[in-house]
Amino acid sequence: MAKQEHHYKLHIAWTGNSGTGTSGYRDYDRSHVISAAGKPDIAGSSDPAFRGDAGRWNPEELLLASVSACHKLWYLHVCAVAGVVVTDYVDEPEGTMALTADGAGQFTEVVLKPVVTISKGDAQTAQELHADAHEKCFIANSVNFPIRVEAQIRSA
Repeated sequence: MAKQEHHYKLHIAWTGNSGTGTSGYRDYDRSHVISAAGKPDIAGSSDPAFRGDAGRWNPEELLLASVSACHKLWYLHVCAVAGVVVTDYVDEPEGTMALTADGAGQFTEVVLKPVVTISKGDAQTAQELHADAHEKCFIANSVNFPIRVEAQIRSA
């Protein structure tokens, strides 16, 4: 079977030139706009710790959201296939990023904390299906840090 590929294209425009470009570290804004055809724009910036705008999404939050959303979408799929009926799914993921002395850094861990409500199927199966979702998640398979899932299963 031929390898199937999917391609994604975005437009990221820096909007933070205050008139002098990057003439100094404090002389420019970190604001940018993420856009794609047919979708609402996303207002982005850096984390406030790095002179960013707290009212805009930063790359670290978007990465955390991507990990969580991908897991959720695969989880819903594997539950549907297994006959487990999910009626509600809420996650409050947390990520940890460590900085090095030179200012670089990387995520060291993400913890997903989904609270899943099911109306059909048993809680043990619903819990075990998180491992299947994790194995299939495109984003989890693309990152170099551990992702833990601390799920709670509730019956409707």
